[in-house]
Amino acid sequence: MKVLALADSDSYLKWAASLLDDLPADCVTELAVVRTPITPSPEQIAAAVAGTRASTVPVLSARALRRTAERLRPDAILVACTGPVVDVLVAEVFDGLRPRPVFVTGLPGISVPATEKAWLFRSGCDLFVVHSGREVAEFGELAARLGGGGAVGLARLPFLRDVPSVEGGNRVVFATQAKVPGRREERELILRSLAALAAARPDLDVVVKLRALEDERQTHNERYHYQRLWRELGLEGTVRFAAGPMHEHLAQAAGFVTVSSTAALEAIAQEVPLLVLSDFGVSAEMINLVFEGSGVLGTLQEVAEGAFREPSPGWCAENYFHPAGRSDWVALLTALVIGPRTPARSLLDGPEHVAARRRARLRVEVPPQVLRVGYRAKRKVRRYIRSFT
Repeated sequence: MKVLALADSDSYLKWAASLLDDLPADCVTELAVVRTPITPSPEQIAAAVAGTRASTVPVLSARALRRTAERLRPDAILVACTGPVVDVLVAEVFDGLRPRPVFVTGLPGISVPATEKAWLFRSGCDLFVVHSGREVAEFGELAARLGGGGAVGLARLPFLRDVPSVEGGNRVVFATQAKVPGRREERELILRSLAALAAARPDLDVVVKLRALEDERQTHNERYHYQRLWRELGLEGTVRFAAGPMHEHLAQAAGFVTVSSTAALEAIAQEVPLLVLSDFGVSAEMINLVFEGSGVLGTLQEVAEGAFREPSPGWCAENYFHPAGRSDWVALLTALVIGPRTPARSLLDGPEHVAARRRARLRVEVPPQVLRVGYRAKRKVRRYIRSFT
């Protein structure tokens, strides 16, 4: 079986590279990054594929990706991208490939609750991969109600398998999340709690693990970057800021903190005590609803005190830590490749979605620096027009 995989951001690249390692050793695989405004830096690419079979990962335009697919003639294409990019690649960039490959997609981390938006953008794909029994059930219900798409497959989150536990670490890792919390003052409270912990426990190495440095792109824009906030606050305390693979930080960890991040699952896998902050709410908007009942929800006060927790075994079994034998995505993919099959039908093929697809196509065809110039010019024109209204 030949599989072409492509990603458009650091988190999707990490997921795609690791997911490819699930495939049988005799599979022929290629991995590439789609050139978009959120293309990861060379350092982010290296960190994302660290520990996987992936080596060279080129950054390609949409046209170059089409040529790659025509050359490789893959049995399947893993489209590990943000929703609009998945839709335009499957519906337009790869349209007309013969023989038609099986299109595989999914979400790279926690996907509770399942959303219609996530399904709609990926409804042109034949296999949708998620990572817990709860997610399979929720997306299965969406598929039955909305139509479109294909099978929903289960995989173990790739970076949760064969992970050694750690002992004797002295590092406390705070894993940032670009979207939450969204308010500046909330982020400042987190930094103050970490500073208090560092001041009270000089024996601990307190690290803010960044998804991206200030000048790097990531899946979601981060309005209030923690490193910049720390400088502006002028806080005392030995708190470090670092990037790099999460598993390397966790290998030296005595505790872990986050608001909402799949890295919390990595911490659980490596048996690192943790806290998922509940101070800013527990909801779908905070992307931490899935941790209800986990036993690891905690507060900033507990962070300052270094009071970390162990997760509930029952919650783990239902959420992301199912036995390897329950994972079926590779078997489903193999069956789809062998066929016969009915290609998935996208729910976004109507005329009302043409403009949105056109905008998404610009993201994968126009060089990012040119797009940014265009976006800035568009904003200036809008401000100019508003000045007369």
